[in-house]
Parts: sequence; structure tokens; C-alpha cells
Amino acid sequence: MLQFIIHDVLGTPAILVGLFSLIGLLLQKKAFSEVISGTLKTIMGFVILTSGAAIVATTLTTFSQLFEHSFHIQGVVPNTDAMAALAQKNYGTATAMIMVLGMLFNIVLARITPLKYIFLTGHHTLYMSAMLAVILSVGGLSPFWVVLVGAVILGIMMVVSPAILQPFTRKITGTDDLALGHFGSTGYLLSALVGKAIGKGSPSIEELKVPKSLNFLRDSSVAISLTMMILFVILVLVAGKTFVESSISGGQNFIIFAIIQSLTFAAGVWIILAGVRMIIAEIVPAFKGIADKLVKDAKPALDCPTVFPFAPNAVIVGFLSSFAAGLVSMFLCPLFGLSVIVPGLVPHFFCGATAGVYGNICGGRRGAVVGAFAHGLLISFCLRFCCLSWATLALHPRPLAMRTSALWASFSGMSYHCLTN
Repeated sequence: MLQFIIHDVLGTPAILVGLFSLIGLLLQKKAFSEVISGTLKTIMGFVILTSGAAIVATTLTTFSQLFEHSFHIQGVVPNTDAMAALAQKNYGTATAMIMVLGMLFNIVLARITPLKYIFLTGHHTLYMSAMLAVILSVGGLSPFWVVLVGAVILGIMMVVSPAILQPFTRKITGTDDLALGHFGSTGYLLSALVGKAIGKGSPSIEELKVPKSLNFLRDSSVAISLTMMILFVILVLVAGKTFVESSISGGQNFIIFAIIQSLTFAAGVWIILAGVRMIIAEIVPAFKGIADKLVKDAKPALDCPTVFPFAPNAVIVGFLSSFAAGLVSMFLCPLFGLSVIVPGLVPHFFCGATAGVYGNICGGRRGAVVGAFAHGLLISFCLRFCCLSWATLALHPRPLAMRTSALWASFSGMSYHCLTN
């Protein structure tokens, strides 16, 4: 039952947010039809968002395969889901208890402190719970203290992460009714501060002026598809017709494959934006019940694509700039004797795009580019210091012999999950 609650209910973002929407509507004593409609539309919005994210992730995986083959790059590819799965093999019970108690502690903190944020990004909560279970267990704490300390840390992070970004989130959304619920907040804060420092006087990238003959570029979907089309076509040309058609495209012409992949990527982004709009339209009115009855002035903290519709141009610029920083760090790290980690396109898209939005709101075009680039460097170097450490800890159920190694792994693991997806 505990596994069912953690993985199938609380670990499923659509169900988790739907439950909060249901509670909010019931607290407002809405009509039965409104409760059913609002709850199902909220869940549907998250399903739409998740479907779009899956499409984007699939095309980015293809992009990554082409990139690695084209430029003969070999190295570790970070995967948060795989790390969390490894951790749960040996620390599943602790992970579950930390997650449940951490969410309860989040509600308590939101009620008794000025930080009125309810963290609703369920899969992130699960990842952080797994990471805390591994680190605290390896650090030598007893099972009781692992759960208690982990839950307290998780609950605090669930209100602090949205809070440090809220002044900028408020400017992006134009309202104080929403917050960003993502443990990459520190990286987005860096992007916002860098953008503010270097972007004074720079106009928003959303106000980009183009000649009348290029007015079609004002449509973000068209701009994204053309940008990705250029990148995909370059990669398939470098990779070669034979490799693409025999190993990736399933026999489809390599140029047509590149075009379809770029359009699929743009379609995925469009679906994400549609899902976000639907969620916002339903969750904000529903949350009024929680804000009035359970946690006064409560604000829902939602996943990072929440800010995408407010600056679609900054989304693609942030992604490309963050990815460029990942490439730079990939070539720099061997110079310092560090292992090569291939830039993960999924975190660079979702986190880099979000960093671009925050950089843009504070520093316009320059802020979007430089802020997202700084964010990309930050997460890239943190990845190199932590991925191996956390994976190693997850595979070994007993504390390491040397506490210093455990402490270093703990620090690096915490850095990774505080700064990236």
C-alpha cells in the first residue's frame, strides 16, 4: 500500500495535482459537476503536459545519438530516473517515508511561516527523497533519524525553492498566484541575477523585431521548428546517410527524418504549452479553497514548464545557450583531469529553457543568452562531481569506510539535485 501511495499516487504529478484541485474545490463547496470538471481538467492538463514532454525527450534522445556519433564523443550520460531507481533498490522504505512526511511538513511550514508554497512537482519530490535517503543512510544515521532528518530537509526545500524565485516568477507571470516548484531554483536564480547584471537596457527577446518578409518567425512554433530543423539537418549530414538510415531512422530518408524530427520537437513544445495553459486555468481557481480554508494565501508551486508560455522565444534561446555551455564544459573538463559527461539534452532543454525565461525577464536578450549559459556551466560542472558519487552510494547498502568520501558524495549529490533536474 505504501508503494502504491508513493509511486502511483504521490509520484504521479497528474494525480497529485488533481488531488489538490479536488480538495480545493471541495473546500469551496462547489457543485458536484464543477468538482468533477475541475479535477478532471487539471489531471488532463498534466497528462497533456507530460505527453508533450515525452515527445520532446524522445526527439532529444535521437538528437543526442546523432551528436555523439557525428563528433565521436563517448562519455557518461546522466539520467536522474536511473539514479532514483538504483537508490530505491536499497533505500525504498526510507525514500517512501521521507516523501510522505516531507509533503506533510511542507503543508505545516506553509501554514505557520510566511512561505505559503505547496510544492506540487511529484516526481521531483520523489527524486529528492531518494537522494536524501541515500546520503543520510551512508552518512551513518539510524533509520529513524534518516526519515526524520530527510523529511525536515525535504519540507524546507519544498517551501524555500519556490520562495527564492518568487520575485522573478511574479514578473514573468504577472501574478502572485503561481510559483515555480522545481529543485533547480538555484540555477534559475543565478540566471536571473546574471541577466540583471549584464542585461541593463537590453529589450526582451519576446520583442524581437523582424522584417515583414520574416513575420512568420513571430510564431514561436515555426521559429522552434526551423531552429531544430537546421540543427538536425547538420547532424544527419555529418553522421552520414548510411548510419542514419540503418541505425536510427528505420530506413526513412535521412533528410526527411531530420525534418520530421524537428517538427515533432516543435509539436511537443506546443503540446507542453497547451497543457500548462490548461493546468493554470484550473488549478488557480481550485487552489482558492486551500488558500482560504487550509493554508491561508497558499500558492501552488508547479513544474518548470509553467513559465514556458510567458516567453516562448526565451525557451528555445535558453535551451541552445545552456546546451552550448554543456559542450564547452565537456571539452574543458579533460584539461582538469575530470571525466567526460555528455551534455544531457533533456535537462539542458527543460532547465536551460527555464533559465532563459528568468534571464530574459531580468536582462532581456543578453540576459536570456548569458544567464542560460551561466546556468549550463553550473549544472555541467556539478554533474561531473556528483553523478558517479551518488550512483556508487546507491549501489552499496552499507556506509562507506571513509566518512570523508560519504560527505563529499553527499555534498555533490545535493548540489546536483538543487541545481538541475
